[in-house]
Amino acid sequence: MAKPAVDPIAYYSTPGPVTAPGKHAALLGGLPAEVGSLVEVVQGLLLHVHWAVRYGIRLSEERNQEAQLRTVEKMLGRIAALDDRPLTAARPLELRLIGNCRDFSTLLCALLRHQGIPARARCGFGAYFLPSHYEDHWVCEYWRADEARWVLVDAQLDAFQRRILGVRFDPLDVPRDQFITGGRAWQMARSGEADPESFGIFDMHGLWFIRGNVIRDLLALGKLEVLPWDHWGIMVEGDAARADPAGAEEHREIDRLAALTLAGDGALDEILAACQDEQVRPPSGWRP
Repeated sequence: MAKPAVDPIAYYSTPGPVTAPGKHAALLGGLPAEVGSLVEVVQGLLLHVHWAVRYGIRLSEERNQEAQLRTVEKMLGRIAALDDRPLTAARPLELRLIGNCRDFSTLLCALLRHQGIPARARCGFGAYFLPSHYEDHWVCEYWRADEARWVLVDAQLDAFQRRILGVRFDPLDVPRDQFITGGRAWQMARSGEADPESFGIFDMHGLWFIRGNVIRDLLALGKLEVLPWDHWGIMVEGDAARADPAGAEEHREIDRLAALTLAGDGALDEILAACQDEQVRPPSGWRP
């Protein structure tokens, strides 16, 4: 594959519209540079909306709505409003921003990019939440220059969650068979390697769900980290796909886009072009 016109390392070293800190950039001063330490910072700022009860926290509907914040700028504003100490000060549970896996991953991505470390959020499925199930999930991926490779990091998995889930791998280097990107999940389901119904969350699962994560992952590779429930265009399964699930035109296009997300950094130009397709990009009126 030809060398992309856009240099991937430089591209992922700078913020996008979602990860830019905006007017709260000063809050990011003085943060540690080591990835593990940045993960600890993120864990001290956020509380997962679906794990709160396990930590002993009952959330009001108002607090639940914090998971709707799209941008890091707004997340940082709310974090500072709840507790105005430096970000390195871990908040008590009741003063942490309420978010989800996408927010842990996107915030870590923003902190890494702020320091010039190439990083990107990835949307897909975790194999470590429930037996024989791939759970809807997001992680962060950063470029480890000394090893010349992209490394998956699950910033959500603190010591408490690792103990509850029985996680045995290092969350700072998640194995590729433990986090499955949306594109890889699509290929597994389409080829019969895995049951499509084993991918999803709550009562939502199947091929229609996987296709949404293919597009969310594609957009994240284009530095547009949408919310897990954002959906439009080709993410919405059409009548033809339901009538002819094996060969519908909609599915063949997802085949192409899934392959793009797995093609490596040499495909960045094609990925960025695909993100501008009218069936992929956010609709008119959508704002990060």
